[in-house]
Amino acid sequence: MKDSCLLNQVLLTFTDSFIEHREDLSAVMLTPEKHLWFGSDETSTIERLSWIDANNFGEHKQFHVKEFIDLPAPEDEEIDIEGIEYSDRYLWFVGSHSWKRKKPKPDKSDAKNINRLTQVKSEPNRYILGRIPLVDGELWKTCPHPDNANVQLVAAKLEVTQQGNVLIEALANDPHLGCFIKAEIPGKDNGFDIEGIAVYQNRIILGLRGPVLRGWAMMLEIEVELSETGLLTLKPIAEAGSLYKKHFLFLNGLGIRDLHLDGEDLLILAGPTMDLDGPVQVYRLSGGIHLQEDVLYYPEYLQDIPYGNRNDHAEGITPYQDIAGMPSLLVVYDSPAKNRLVGETGAIADIFKLGQ
Repeated sequence: MKDSCLLNQVLLTFTDSFIEHREDLSAVMLTPEKHLWFGSDETSTIERLSWIDANNFGEHKQFHVKEFIDLPAPEDEEIDIEGIEYSDRYLWFVGSHSWKRKKPKPDKSDAKNINRLTQVKSEPNRYILGRIPLVDGELWKTCPHPDNANVQLVAAKLEVTQQGNVLIEALANDPHLGCFIKAEIPGKDNGFDIEGIAVYQNRIILGLRGPVLRGWAMMLEIEVELSETGLLTLKPIAEAGSLYKKHFLFLNGLGIRDLHLDGEDLLILAGPTMDLDGPVQVYRLSGGIHLQEDVLYYPEYLQDIPYGNRNDHAEGITPYQDIAGMPSLLVVYDSPAKNRLVGETGAIADIFKLGQ
């Protein structure tokens, strides 16, 4: 296996309002203005940090998603943002679309914890796939396209339904995914769980942490359009008129934890589907924006990302070559080790040289 090459570490400094959630970072995207945009799997907000110098990002600003699009549930119910992408003046983000199971807590008895493991629920905000105009480093509900005054940029989300949204409805009878959705299997139990998004022109690629089928991870490809009601709807994308395409990838039995474009390739962060430590690996899928259906893909393994003992779980990656000056990735961690936490508001991210 190729060794990881740590180029640098950078300090991410948040404000007091985000102290608790610096340990829940689940998505990251570097945009051309040298801003880092973050999602947390415990909030319904999007965070922005600005480049300060080679070792620091700060000037934290928080954006409440409810100020740009209507949420199906109150803001205190998390969106569980698991992917962030930037494309053509829009910041795209996606919730996990997953069911959740309560976890045992150390302050409760064994009997109560065993009962907690029976409790499964779905939360409407987790089924958000949305976009918000991003111009001059700010998010807007609506604004003119800076390169085309005749085009109005508008915040919007995929149409929600009783089952979650129109994508979940379309997948309900899918021969690979339908049984997981209908059985209401939680994401961390190898259930349906979106944890990555890449956007190229009018196409959206969604990476699935689960299910992993006999060692094969999956991606979904969709196209959306803005309806007269201001909602995003699915367009037929496959030759047979289907509303989605499926792509199967062999990632050594791992699920997808994040996705990003690198030219016309896809960079894939792969990690365990279940709630356990490592391995965590980075792959490149050449020509990943031009995939055919009914093909089994074997992405190129690039390198490992270190992981800890019940901590340091790599959750988000973003290409970093525009700042580092060489092919590289910035990596953020969920459940960071204590030595990654700096003061009351800081967390350390890693910069790795990207294997070729």
